[in-house]
Amino acid sequence: MTIDFDLIVDRTGSSSVKYDVCKAYFGTDDVTPLWIADMDFSAPEAVTQALIERAQHPIYGYTAYPNSLFNAMQDWFKHRHNWSIDRQSILMCPGVVPSMHAAIEALSQPGDGVIIQPPIYPPFVTAVTETGRKLVENPLKLEQGVYTIDFDHLEQSAASGTKLLILCSPHNPVGRVWQQQELECILDIARRYQLTIISDEIHADLIYPDQRHIPLATLADDVAIVTAVSPSKTFNIAGLGLSCLVSNDRQQLRAISKVFDSWHISASNPFSIAAFEAAYRDGAAWLDELMGYVDETRRQVSEFVENNLKPIKLIASQGTYLLWLDCREMAMSDDELNSFFIAQAKVGMNPGISFGQVGSGFMRMNIAAPRKTILDACQQIAQALMK
Repeated sequence: MTIDFDLIVDRTGSSSVKYDVCKAYFGTDDVTPLWIADMDFSAPEAVTQALIERAQHPIYGYTAYPNSLFNAMQDWFKHRHNWSIDRQSILMCPGVVPSMHAAIEALSQPGDGVIIQPPIYPPFVTAVTETGRKLVENPLKLEQGVYTIDFDHLEQSAASGTKLLILCSPHNPVGRVWQQQELECILDIARRYQLTIISDEIHADLIYPDQRHIPLATLADDVAIVTAVSPSKTFNIAGLGLSCLVSNDRQQLRAISKVFDSWHISASNPFSIAAFEAAYRDGAAWLDELMGYVDETRRQVSEFVENNLKPIKLIASQGTYLLWLDCREMAMSDDELNSFFIAQAKVGMNPGISFGQVGSGFMRMNIAAPRKTILDACQQIAQALMK
């Protein structure tokens, strides 16, 4: 298989948030959009063919989950991550964000503390605050260009009576792939304070060659862990809105399922089901080529930043197609920084401040696009800095 990831696919007019909502988000259409976390690459051909075949059946009624869907998912995680998942441990869900809300509602009570680790994906924050829980921040530490977990502070946070920890593994936006020793430390704290862990692992497949993702659930069977997984980020099918939660605690899954039932929400959709199964069954070769391509883009961007964008430092990413840019030496406020990139560089990215106060002075760049698009954007930033 040889995929042309250099091919530029025009997404304008396709109701794409990344492109068609640019003006509403940035105030102008005149930006290269490197913000929201989807890719400018065509999904695997197997996914497209599965959708076409399903569309050719002219009835799109209520849809059940076939055994073949579960088999494809179980085979994927067994072969890619050495994780054997029992069929009864899987709860099919809408996208990961509503799944977070449902899990928090099911596994805690209003007023309970929920730990997050900023800088963090903003919906983690709203999933806590909008469900009436108490937000407990355990900020990551940035030391010599590497983010780490402040375990002393995490233990203090757990000891204060919190019920849940939301772990992002790999971490969005800083790109850390947590190592086994770090995960074991998290589990030790969870044991001591009876924490339930909601582990968001939707970027698990987007790992660079020198790293390995370890599913948290494979390291312990005596800690309450609910893992969110999905092919959405891996295969660029986030718009189809299907994910799943995995837990060996059947009572937990039943409680979460009851929350979805109370919302009258079903994840079942004939097209998302077809794409989900096809991606996990036939997408491995496509993913391998994708990560080789994105890894080379990451290398070239790193080299360009170091040689041409002196006030900006790139935090070394171990996973995801998102890069975390340290712009603090530009000595701008967050509003000024965002305005510089939009108005001067004409590059639209996510302001770091949107990921929490510790993200102040940073920007998040999505490099999952044809390499020329990314390198041209880098050149635009360089030219703006020269001015």
